Amino acid sequence: MDNEEDLLTYALVVLMIGTYILKRRTSFRWINRKYWVRPINIRRPVQGDFDHLLQELKTDSYMFFRYTRMSLSVFLSVFNHFLEMMKPFLTKKSHRALVPEQRLALTIRYLATGDQILSIALAYRIGEFTARNVIKETCAMIIKVLAPIYLQAPTEEQWIKIIEGFYREWNFLNCCEAVDGKHIQIQAPPNSGSLFYNYKKTFSIVLMAACDSNYKFTLVDCGSYGSSNDAGVFSRSNFGEALVNGNLHLPRDESNLPGSDKKTSCFFVADEAFHLSTNMMRPYSGRNLETKKRIFNYRLSRARRVIENSFGILVSQWRIFRKPICMHPKTVDTIIMTTICLHNFLKTINDLTSMENRIYCPPNFVDTEQEDGSIIPGAWRNEYSTGIECIPSTAHRSTIEAYKQRDIIANYFLSAVGEVPWQYS
Repeated sequence: MDNEEDLLTYALVVLMIGTYILKRRTSFRWINRKYWVRPINIRRPVQGDFDHLLQELKTDSYMFFRYTRMSLSVFLSVFNHFLEMMKPFLTKKSHRALVPEQRLALTIRYLATGDQILSIALAYRIGEFTARNVIKETCAMIIKVLAPIYLQAPTEEQWIKIIEGFYREWNFLNCCEAVDGKHIQIQAPPNSGSLFYNYKKTFSIVLMAACDSNYKFTLVDCGSYGSSNDAGVFSRSNFGEALVNGNLHLPRDESNLPGSDKKTSCFFVADEAFHLSTNMMRPYSGRNLETKKRIFNYRLSRARRVIENSFGILVSQWRIFRKPICMHPKTVDTIIMTTICLHNFLKTINDLTSMENRIYCPPNFVDTEQEDGSIIPGAWRNEYSTGIECIPSTAHRSTIEAYKQRDIIANYFLSAVGEVPWQYS
């Protein structure tokens, strides 16, 4: 009797499970699949880009760089080390999974070109859904590996070195970094209303970043809605709040201006979109300014040009930013952080290379200045991009201490110890 009851119970359970599966069959991808593996993807080892095109490009260094945004020498000497760091995170247990090298090459290709996911998937002979997941997972792993090394907030000692770099390279004293914000265009997210709709009548998220005097990003915040199109984005960003709360480990003591008894706090430099404070210097507003104010604006623009060029290098080399990114906003945040980590990584390698062999940021790629102070625009400015836009300026009220500090610096630039010969022309 017990056996009959057990069999009856077992049959009922099987019947219930079968009925449930039949009712929900549309939620199981494998039931309605026409192919387990599409015939064109079976030929991946014979015709896929990774096994053939990428290997052939190793004989052509110029085209290899255009394909991966990495020079062949970097790929051979450093990329392999980079891959070793990534392998534990990219290796999958399934025998059908892509090898780590292929996952990384596919992701780099997507970031370097901004091609449609379907185009990348067809070139690598894999499914579109698989390619999308590989890109998401690999970007997250790149950040996990590179960010602790190449994208860390500076310590107080490092801030001092950055300040020295701005004074040495751009003749701007007590400047710790240049900061700016950009709108990164995205495809309109579903059911998002006007949250991502910006002043240019496109959909975007905001990238706020600061860089040192050598075009490397140090403080980055992304993910704010495109509708937040003023400097309020900075005040609500992580490092904006850290600056207000004194958590950036900036040198606390005011520093003397060289050759003067006047003192100022160390500060960031920015454009008119940002709020003037003792830790944030922006230009004087208005037209027909007096000489003192015009010279201050000119000197500040020289220092602020660094962040312009940093964004220029990023957008020129990682062409995912050349047009709207067709991904979920959270994935776009990950993509942005990935490219910034790769930018700092490759810029570090680039700086260790001899001048004539630099490919990621070659000579004349960024703005250069002649002895008379005239600016030669960098080559990145010749490349038109619609995928990244500036933040518009708005009016702000500032503290009396901030106005006084700006005037102190402006007066110092007119003194014998603070002027540069070409500033009057």
